[in-house]
Amino acid sequence: MNISKMREYAFMLIYELEIQKEFSEENIDIFLENHNIEDKNARKYIRKIIRGIKANEQELEEKISEKLKPKWQLQRISKINVALLKLSIYEMLYADVPYKVAINEAIELAKTYGEDSSAPFINGVLANVVKENL
Repeated sequence: MNISKMREYAFMLIYELEIQKEFSEENIDIFLENHNIEDKNARKYIRKIIRGIKANEQELEEKISEKLKPKWQLQRISKINVALLKLSIYEMLYADVPYKVAINEAIELAKTYGEDSSAPFINGVLANVVKENL
């Protein structure tokens, strides 16, 4: 399984956890089982990403909130966009993924799973994160 597909699965699980509002190792296991993910590298990557996002969730949400327009709140953003932003910001700040790769992958996933406005929105927020942090 290539890294883009692994990232897509990680995004899907982040989205599920955003909806469920409940994180557990059991949720990860169920997701991996339901999607027939047998590749050991993929399983390891997805677990690492999910655990890392959970461990740094407050900081990730603060970074997103700081980049929103005045009077906008994190709760107002679609769960798909929140999941994509958490994944990308985590990869850039904690997983040493080059920012151009993280942004491009997030935009491609936004085009597939998000609304028409998702890709430009994601691009704008992530560009501001890069300006401040990298």
